[in-house]
Amino acid sequence: MDFDLIVIGAGPGGYVAAEHAAALGLKTAVIEKSHLGGTCLNRGCMPTKALLHAAGTFSELRRADGLGVQADNLRSDFRAMHAYKNNVVEQLRAGIAQSFKSKKITHITGTAKILSPTEVSADGNLYTAKNLLIATGAAPACPPIPGIDLPGVVTSDDLLAAEGMDFDSLIIIGGGVIGMEFASIYNALGRNITVLEAAPRLLPTMDKEFSQSLAIIMKKRGAEIQTSASVSKIEPCGSGLAVAYQDKKGAECRAEAAGVLIATGRRADASSLFAEEVLPAMERGALVVDGRFETSIKGIFAVGDIISGNIQLAHVASAQGISVAHRLAGQPAPTDLHCVPSCVYTDPEIASIGITEEQAKASGTAILVGKALTSANGKSLVEQQERGFIKLIFGAEDEVLLGAQLMCARATDLIAVLALAAANGLTRTQLLRTMFPHPTFSESIAQAAETARKK
Repeated sequence: MDFDLIVIGAGPGGYVAAEHAAALGLKTAVIEKSHLGGTCLNRGCMPTKALLHAAGTFSELRRADGLGVQADNLRSDFRAMHAYKNNVVEQLRAGIAQSFKSKKITHITGTAKILSPTEVSADGNLYTAKNLLIATGAAPACPPIPGIDLPGVVTSDDLLAAEGMDFDSLIIIGGGVIGMEFASIYNALGRNITVLEAAPRLLPTMDKEFSQSLAIIMKKRGAEIQTSASVSKIEPCGSGLAVAYQDKKGAECRAEAAGVLIATGRRADASSLFAEEVLPAMERGALVVDGRFETSIKGIFAVGDIISGNIQLAHVASAQGISVAHRLAGQPAPTDLHCVPSCVYTDPEIASIGITEEQAKASGTAILVGKALTSANGKSLVEQQERGFIKLIFGAEDEVLLGAQLMCARATDLIAVLALAAANGLTRTQLLRTMFPHPTFSESIAQAAETARKK
């Protein structure tokens, strides 16, 4: 065998698994057809966050008069923002390449084809390994809407390409995480935004209070939000593109903008990875795996967005990849894969872990709920933050932390404290033993724990 492990795909699931496998003594190779870093680094998490930071900085300066800061002739340079984004991406790619070099991981550039449980072809060569790990991610899912292939109808991949695509007005079909992060970027830059979401609320898979608060904030900032909106077609019009949809009352409506973003999720398709004689079990193009992330073919594993029913988050893919690497090296998996923090990088940020009030009620779980409004937090007032909250869910009997929902500044950083508590079964009393520094956003965690009452 050429290798102990060949990883197909160099995104967060693949390159992190490879690094851990190599550190554990496995001779490892990674096959990647494009850039190191996968979707997250090149067309997802990192470029989006860079643009959110740039747009957020511009937005803060526009309203800085109240701080005694005056910026004359303030303007945004869309091309320069994307140059900054590209520089961030290139630095991170270089970091992965250097890590591969230092850990003696073989990097193969090419499109992989799995010929057997131990054989992969790529770049015109045949490679063999004791085990294979698939981490090829997913691509934007485009629903069958008439007119979806018109010029000016784009996906997140298009908006994050080298110089991006600027629109003075943008209709976003899909009010989930991807849609709302792009709504935040373009809204912060002063563009006219319309969001059309088919579900009754924004961020439909998350806590209802997130949906309500985010809708209020975005409307206050000038965005138009339409939920329970059923899109029927996209067609050209004088201003660019028109989207016909039926609103929540059943009325036929029409929105017009220079561009349309399709943000209706991502879809896996593993079928092209395999030779016909080695096809594993799949569901709608996604791979079916067991509790060890092994497919129906022994020795072929899969992690991340490519597996059926998976939570499509970069850190989930990484944790799964680490788990596979450790098990192949004969070590126990180090990460609790059931404690998954979710983050949305809107303004304010949103983060959650564990169960919500609604889920507890549906399952008949008796809980204590504590909530702190961040409008009373000193650091939030200093930084002119808008409405926000921290909500903690504890078991009614043992007071163990079961869930947390945060909508506030630095929520995506603060959630790590609560993920640590949830993963280790900490109680409300143990959480309150922590001395939180003042003035910080984190003080609201203690305030929420102090106010916990039975629901």
